[in-house]
Amino acid sequence: MRTFERVIPILKKGWYKIAWGMLVLILVDAVQLVIPKVIQRTIDSLKNEGFTQADILKSSFFILVLALSIVGFRYLWRMLIIGNSWIIDRDIRRDFFRHLMILPQSFYNKAKTGDLMAHATNDLNAVRMLMGIGFIAGADIIIMTLAAFTFMSFINMKLTLLTIIPMPLLSVSLYFFGKKMHVQFGKVQNSFSQMSGLIQESISGIRVIKAFNQERAESDRVADLALDYCGNNIKLAKLDGMFHPFLRTIVGFSIAIVIIFGGKAVINGEITIGEFIAFNSYLGMLIWPMIAIGWIVNMYQRGSASMQRLNKIFETVPEINDESADFTLKKINGNIEIRNLTFSYNEDSELIFNNITTGISQGQTLAVVGRTGSGKSTLIDLITRIYNPPRNSIFLDDRDIYDYPLEVLRSNIIMVPQEIFLFSDTIRNNIRLGRPEATDDEVIDVAKKAQVYDDIMEFDYKFDTIVGERGVTLSGGQKQRIAIARALLCDPAILVLDDSLSAVDTSTEKSILEHIIEFRKNKTTIIISHRISSIAHADRIIVLDKGIIAETGIHENLQKSGGLYHYLYEKQKLKERIEEN
Repeated sequence: MRTFERVIPILKKGWYKIAWGMLVLILVDAVQLVIPKVIQRTIDSLKNEGFTQADILKSSFFILVLALSIVGFRYLWRMLIIGNSWIIDRDIRRDFFRHLMILPQSFYNKAKTGDLMAHATNDLNAVRMLMGIGFIAGADIIIMTLAAFTFMSFINMKLTLLTIIPMPLLSVSLYFFGKKMHVQFGKVQNSFSQMSGLIQESISGIRVIKAFNQERAESDRVADLALDYCGNNIKLAKLDGMFHPFLRTIVGFSIAIVIIFGGKAVINGEITIGEFIAFNSYLGMLIWPMIAIGWIVNMYQRGSASMQRLNKIFETVPEINDESADFTLKKINGNIEIRNLTFSYNEDSELIFNNITTGISQGQTLAVVGRTGSGKSTLIDLITRIYNPPRNSIFLDDRDIYDYPLEVLRSNIIMVPQEIFLFSDTIRNNIRLGRPEATDDEVIDVAKKAQVYDDIMEFDYKFDTIVGERGVTLSGGQKQRIAIARALLCDPAILVLDDSLSAVDTSTEKSILEHIIEFRKNKTTIIISHRISSIAHADRIIVLDKGIIAETGIHENLQKSGGLYHYLYEKQKLKERIEEN
C-alpha cells in the first residue's frame, strides 16, 4: 500500500464511480451464476411429464434475456471503472509533470531525458492498467470464486472439496513467478529508458552525427540497446509463457477430478445430470478467475514496479522552494546587492566565488566579463535561484533573495542564455512565450527592437513560420534575436543577457544593445559578453577571475588600468584586426 500512497487520494476522488462499477460487476456475476441454474432446471425437467417444447423455448428466451443484460452491465462497469482509470492516469501524469517542473537544475544535470520519458509513458501506462483492468480483475476473482464455490457446494460438497485439492499449487506458483516477473519487468523498463534516451539524444544531435559521419556507429549503438530491450522482454515473455500454462494445468486437474468423481456420482444417483452439467458450468466459471490470477499478478508486478520507479521521482525533494518566502512581496524594482558571496556547487568542489561584493541600482546596466570558467553564468544562476546562494549574500531591493517567492523572482528576472531553446511552434508563439496574451503589434515592436523583424519578413509565412524543434530551421543569430524579442516582450524589472548575442557580428550586437538600453531606461540590465567593445556603455563593469572580483569600474578607467580587462580588450582588438585582414 505504501507503494501506491500517491494514487490512493486520486482513487478516493472517484470512489462513487468505483462503487457503482463494483455494484454493476456484482450484478453481472449474479446474472452469470443464474444461467447454469436455469440450464440445470431445464435439463432435469426434460424427464417430467407435461414438459413441452414451449417450456424449452421459455427457458431459452430467459437465458437470452440474461445474456443481453450481461452485455449491458459489462458496458456500464467498463465505462465506470476503466473510464475512471483514465482519470487516474490523467491526474498522475499531471502531478508527475508538475513535480518535474519544480525540480532544480541539479536534478536535470544528472537525470536522463530517456529515463524521464519512460516514466511518463510505459510506467504511467502500467499503473493505469492496474488501476483499471487490474482492479476489475481482482474484484471479479474474489466475487466469482466465492460465488461459484458456494453454488458448487450446494450441488455437492464432497465433489467441491475434491476440486480444490490442486489449488495450493496456485499459491506456490504465484509466489515463485510473481517475484521473478517483478524483477524482470524492472529490467525491461530500465532497458527501455536507456534505448529511448539514446534515440532522443541521437535525433537531437543529428547535425553533429552527420558532421562526423557517425550514422552507422549511432545505429549500431541503438541496435545494441534494442537487442538488450528485446532480450529482457523475451525473458519476461518466457516467465509469462510458463506461468499461464501452469495455471491451466491446475485447472485441468480440477476438471479431471470432476469428470471422474462427478460422473461416478451421477451413476450412483447422488446428483442429477442437470446438476452435473451445472457443476461443470460453475467450474468453468472458475477457470477465468484462476487465469485472471496470473494475469493480475503479472499486471500488479508491472504496476508496482512502475509505481516504485515513479515514486523515486516524486520523493525527490526540490531544494529550491518558497519555504521562507514572504508572499506579500509582489514585485521587484531592480536594485541588486551582492554581499560577501562565497559559493561552490558542493563541499568537495573548488570555490566558484570567494567573498565577492558588488551591486547595481535600478535603471543601471551591469556588465560582467572574465575568462572562460570564471563564474559569469554561475553568478546569474544564483541571482535567479537556479542554484541556491548562501543566505544573506544576495539582496534585491534590500531584501534577502529568499524572501521573494520563486514565481515573483522568475517573472521579474528574465534571462536570455547563450544556448537558445525555441519550441517547435510559430515564431509568433515563441516570442509570446512569457506573455501569451500579447498583441501582434507588441510582437512586431519587440522583433524590431531585437533587429530580427526583417529576417522574419523574408520567410514565406512571416511570423507564422514553424521554426522546427529547438529552432533548427533558424540560424544561430536569428534564434538569439528571437529569444531577446521574447524577453523584451515581458519587459522584466531585471533583464539578463548571458552572452546571448555571440552569434551576431560586433556591429549588430552593439546596435541591438544600444536599442535595449534605450528601451529599458528605468529598468536594470545585466550583460555578460566576451566582446568588451559591446559593453563599453555599461554603468558598471566587474571582471571576475579566480573566484574574486579582480577589477570593477567603467570602460574608460578599466581600459587604462593595465589589468585583466585591458588584456582582454587588447586581445579582442587584435583578433578583430586579424579577421578584417
